Amino acid sequence: MARVIVDVMLKPEILDPQGQAIARALPRLGFSGVSEVRQGKRFELELDGPADEAALSEVRKMAETLLANTVIENFAIHVAE
Repeated sequence: MARVIVDVMLKPEILDPQGQAIARALPRLGFSGVSEVRQGKRFELELDGPADEAALSEVRKMAETLLANTVIENFAIHVAE
């Protein structure tokens, strides 16, 4: 069994209202030193077999089809150690 992580983030040119709201709230909560926040999604997939090239290709298809809106989001796939 293998665990694969898919991180999904808005593309840099897309406005992130949630990230902006978080960035504005941080100073009110006493936190400083953060100039920008981008908010995203994380998916953890537990695979039945190893994270070989075929399995990672399937995960890429999942991300492109369901997990990310590739028009406005980028995604990265990582195999958890």
